[in-house]
Amino acid sequence: MEYDIIGDVHGQADKLEALLLGMGYRQHAGAYRHPTRKAIFVGDFIDRGPRQVDTYRLARNMVEADSALAILGNHEFNAIAWHLPDPEGVGTGHFLRPRHGELGAKNRHQHSAFLGEVEATPLHAEIIDWFLTLPLWLDLPGLRVVHACWHDGYMAELAPLLGEGRTLTPELMVRASRSGDPVFRAVEGLTKGLEVALPAGHSFRDKDGHERRNVRIRWWDAHASSYRDLALMPDEDRAQLPDIHVSDVKPTYDQRKPVFFGHYWMQGVPALQAERMACVDYSAGKGGPLVAYRWGGEERLSPKNFVGTGALN
Repeated sequence: MEYDIIGDVHGQADKLEALLLGMGYRQHAGAYRHPTRKAIFVGDFIDRGPRQVDTYRLARNMVEADSALAILGNHEFNAIAWHLPDPEGVGTGHFLRPRHGELGAKNRHQHSAFLGEVEATPLHAEIIDWFLTLPLWLDLPGLRVVHACWHDGYMAELAPLLGEGRTLTPELMVRASRSGDPVFRAVEGLTKGLEVALPAGHSFRDKDGHERRNVRIRWWDAHASSYRDLALMPDEDRAQLPDIHVSDVKPTYDQRKPVFFGHYWMQGVPALQAERMACVDYSAGKGGPLVAYRWGGEERLSPKNFVGTGALN
């Protein structure tokens, strides 16, 4: 089977439809289909864009028609946690993702586009139930897919706990929402990436303007070891970091199969992270193109196989 691995959509159904049509998918019996290929969505269907429900329906219809596979992204994880009550909360107003106070306001703002379409409707619960059917990763003949970071150690910890098909259960969602629990660390790593504390006196503002004193790292870069080389942050801030070694937090990818992921808001011309590693998130939710990699069975990936909406160069 040949696959088209599609990046984070974030409610941009117009871009998704254009990308699918450009790759030769056509609507038939309620779903987009390709005569010889199958799509794989890397997660983050929701938040930010103008057509949240349409994106969900399009993707779900393709999965149920067996013309696509899909995995869980961090925005789906956050949506589940927002929706599920905290069994240890007091009263009826406590949920796994806080809704009150300064943190609750920040969470609602991040989630506002999705809530604007589904809050207080029966559709909200339906979508959350579908998100709970999405696996955390795919390990297929010839390729692998995860939302943010392929980490064999975290996967080994989670595997015996997950539901059928490597899914999170409502019960496991509770542990995945408790910052001191090993399940939290593992799910965070797979869906949000690996993070380190910045050296004292250093911080930066993320894409949403929030000040950060921790930073995600380039886990795929086998040659990087210093804060300056590893940190995923604006170049002007990264240049101010000390050129000192970061404690060993990176997994070593075994390179047995190509691995595809999203999450990182890449920009510019789509490029490989390594000969068997490719990020397909090029900021579709913030005005960038929706990008896919067209995989035809090759062990060593080629930048020529990236396609997307709009100009890619």
